[in-house]
Amino acid sequence: MRIEEVTIRHLKIAMKSPFKTSFGTIHDKELLLLEVKDLSGTIGWGEAVAFVAPWYTEETLKTTWHMLEDFLMPTLLHKDIVHPDEISAMFAPIRRNCMAKASIEGAVWDIYAQQTKQSLAHALGGRKEMIEVGISVGIQSSTQKLIDLLKVYVEMGYKRVKVKIKPGYDVEVIRAIRTEFPDLPLMADANSAYTLNDIDVLRQLDAYNLLMIEQPLAADDIIDHATLQKQLTTPICLDESITSLEDVRKAIELGSCGVINIKIGRVGGLTEAKRIHDLCQEKGIPVWCGGMLEAGIGRAHNIALTSLANFVLPGDTAGSSHYWDEDIITPEVVVENGYIRVPQCIGIGYMPNMDVIEKLTISKKSYK
Repeated sequence: MRIEEVTIRHLKIAMKSPFKTSFGTIHDKELLLLEVKDLSGTIGWGEAVAFVAPWYTEETLKTTWHMLEDFLMPTLLHKDIVHPDEISAMFAPIRRNCMAKASIEGAVWDIYAQQTKQSLAHALGGRKEMIEVGISVGIQSSTQKLIDLLKVYVEMGYKRVKVKIKPGYDVEVIRAIRTEFPDLPLMADANSAYTLNDIDVLRQLDAYNLLMIEQPLAADDIIDHATLQKQLTTPICLDESITSLEDVRKAIELGSCGVINIKIGRVGGLTEAKRIHDLCQEKGIPVWCGGMLEAGIGRAHNIALTSLANFVLPGDTAGSSHYWDEDIITPEVVVENGYIRVPQCIGIGYMPNMDVIEKLTISKKSYK
C-alpha cells in the first residue's frame, strides 16, 4: 500500500457525566480523528487519544497534531508499505510521541485489514468472538454515591469494576465497597498518586482481595514499584510506566508488577501492543486493555486488540452509551451482560458516522 492522503479532524464531544481522577476532572473529550487514504482509495481510520493537557503523559492534542503534520506524515506519505509492522521502524528515529504514532499507525492497520479481506482482530492474530468488559469509575463526591453507581454497573453485568483512589480517598472507600460487594472483581487505580512513604496505607488494601492496584507510584517508575510489590500480596499493575516493549521486559525482570495494562496510544500503536502481549504471554504475565476515554474509532481498535489470547482480564472498553449521547460510529459499541461481540467483518467492524463527525468537528485539514 502507499498512503496518499491524510485528513485530521479536531473533535469535541461532551461526556454524559464528568470523569474525575487523582489528577483532574474531564467534562468534554477532545480528540483528533484521522482519515487515511491509500493509492487504491481504501480509507482507514485512527484516533489520537492524547488529552488537551499533559497530565497523563507529556503529549497533548496540539503536540499530536504538530508531530503528525511536521514529522510522521512526511515520513509515511508516498512510501510503499507491505505490512503495518514496518511503520514502527520508520518512526523509530522520532523519539517518544507514542500517541501521535499510534493514531496514524492504527489507520494503516485498518487499511491492511480491508485489503487482506479480514477483520482487524484477525489481522492482529485475535480469535476471540466475545470479550469481557469491565467499567472504570471516577472519584465520586461521596462513598454512598459510589456504592449506588456500582450497584447499577453490577446489575448491568460488568465483569470487573475499577475505582479511582488517591490519598485520603482509598482504604475507607475500598472497605465500604467490599462490605457491600464481598465477591465483586475489584481493582483500584491510583494514577501515580502515592510514594513509598505510603507503603503502610497501600499494604492495608491487601485485606480486600483486589485483583490489582494500578500504578500506585510515579508515572516513570519501575524501580520503586519493584520494592513495593515485595511488600504487597496484591498484584501491582503498571500503566503509565509502560511505553514500550523494553519497559515491559525490564519491569518483568525487576519484579515490578504482576499485571500489565496495555493501552495502544501509550505504547505507540498496535504493533508494539501486540509485541507486549506476546512477551507477557511468554512470561506468564496477564494483560488487559486500558481505556483513554476513546470515542468509537479508538474503542474499535481496543476491541480488536483485546481479542488476542493473553487478554485474560476484563478491560475498560465500556459501551458507547456509557460515555456519549451519540458516538462517532455506527453501530455503536454495545455491552451485553458484560461482554462485547468482536466484529468479524472486514476492517474495524464499525462505520464512521459522518453526520455526527461533521457536527462535532472544530477544525480539519488534509495533507497529500
